[in-house]
Amino acid sequence: MDEQPRVSQILPLALPRGEDKLCELCQERAHLQCDKCRFTFYCNAEHQQADWMGIHQRICQLLVPIRNPTIFSLQRAGQIETQLKKAELIEICRLVARRKLSERKHQEAVPAAQFCLRCSIDVLGPSTVQLVPSHLLLAEANMGLGNLSLVAELLSQAEWLVLKSPDCGHAVRQQLHRSLGHLHTATGDLQAALLNFANDVAHIWHRHLSKLLKSHIQSVQNPDVMSEPSYDQGRQAEVDEMLRTMLEFEQDDTRKDPAQVALVAHCLAMLWFLKGDNLKALGFGSVALQASQLIPNHDLTEAVQGLLQLVQSLQTEPHPGSGLSAQPSPEDVLRDQDSPSFQP
Repeated sequence: MDEQPRVSQILPLALPRGEDKLCELCQERAHLQCDKCRFTFYCNAEHQQADWMGIHQRICQLLVPIRNPTIFSLQRAGQIETQLKKAELIEICRLVARRKLSERKHQEAVPAAQFCLRCSIDVLGPSTVQLVPSHLLLAEANMGLGNLSLVAELLSQAEWLVLKSPDCGHAVRQQLHRSLGHLHTATGDLQAALLNFANDVAHIWHRHLSKLLKSHIQSVQNPDVMSEPSYDQGRQAEVDEMLRTMLEFEQDDTRKDPAQVALVAHCLAMLWFLKGDNLKALGFGSVALQASQLIPNHDLTEAVQGLLQLVQSLQTEPHPGSGLSAQPSPEDVLRDQDSPSFQP
């Protein structure tokens, strides 16, 4: 791969009247163009060099069929092919940006993350929650450079997309809370940072308790299966106190985020079920169910209902011949845990 980028001056007379080319990095009026693909433009040599080192040397020739429309590309089959090529570019840019961030090369990560977001908007539209990971990627790159105002703008856009998509998955919410926590720490708003880091912790515990619950049900089905080790009483009390504090805060918060209430209450329900206290598991499970049902198609509703049904079935001792067979078996609940909706 050529490590020495080549550029040339844009000839204004060669452009259609009234058309200005914009810089790939800053979107200001461009004066230079890449001599290799001839479809990427820059305001100055510094931005051209930054883009080349960041991502352009990796995708230069891949841009040509996308930025040079043909008769075929305007047809239905051509449009589908173009969208597939854009999806490939998005994934390449995401991987490059992530690798550079892992190497702490924040400056070089910016062009890749920026192109990833811009191309994602082009493919997915400007108002879909699927854009949030790209916003967070670009925010992380700029956080490393200390561009806090831009980070705040990117995270605000990501938060708006999540808020308007209440059925957004737990993994995306967790990433957003972690990023907001880092931003508020950097700006000195420690209370907001603590809240967001606590939400991040809640997602981590939910994933872990879900794993413990699944292992517990498997061990009930098959005693020979090794189950996940449980916590000692001191550790359980510590987790219980932390989650209760978080639940009280979420219930008192003027924002009253039902998704977060459902998440924390479900954690407590699983914790108390694993500790053998079915009454408390039912209590917290009911809180989780009520909160999750405030959100259409919430991905926790089915998992919470499965846990409540399991607890109720353990409290009911059917008499012989009574015909009480409506309660789900542990196998049914385990099948629910394996469904995509159960994944945090």
